Amino acid sequence: MIISVKEVINFFISVLIPLVVGYASSMISQIIAGTNTAANYASLIKPDFAPPSFIFPMAWTILYILMGISAYLILKKGYESTKVKDAMFYYWLQLGLNFLWSILFFGFDLRLTALIVLVIILLIVIVMTYKFFKINKKATYINIPYILWIMYALYLNYFIWIINK
Repeated sequence: MIISVKEVINFFISVLIPLVVGYASSMISQIIAGTNTAANYASLIKPDFAPPSFIFPMAWTILYILMGISAYLILKKGYESTKVKDAMFYYWLQLGLNFLWSILFFGFDLRLTALIVLVIILLIVIVMTYKFFKINKKATYINIPYILWIMYALYLNYFIWIINK
């Protein structure tokens, strides 16, 4: 099977978009907070199950790559399809809220607001994953680690909010 240059470019763009969104969110958070997110995270009182700060960039890089791959698989089915447009609406919505979460949590120290946004992200990602399932099952399975990570992040965000009130 020969893969066209256009397909390779579409794949890289699909993967690059969530990576850029995540990086931009982190940079904006750091500018607002006046400190980097690792230092900000280190300054918080955390529950025993909280991972060290170096885990987050690695985990999010992997998750953003997986998000991009799943979006690529969906977009390959043709954006003119109503099902694809519908599924991608939820993809873009969760990506936008994901962008907002870091800014709320680290930039503005709005831990409760960030927690509420995480609940909304989880619900939207579940809907997105269901919509993806109707189009491409591989795209669905690729998002399972993301759902699990969001559930963990929700739990962690909740306890950090409670402990650091």
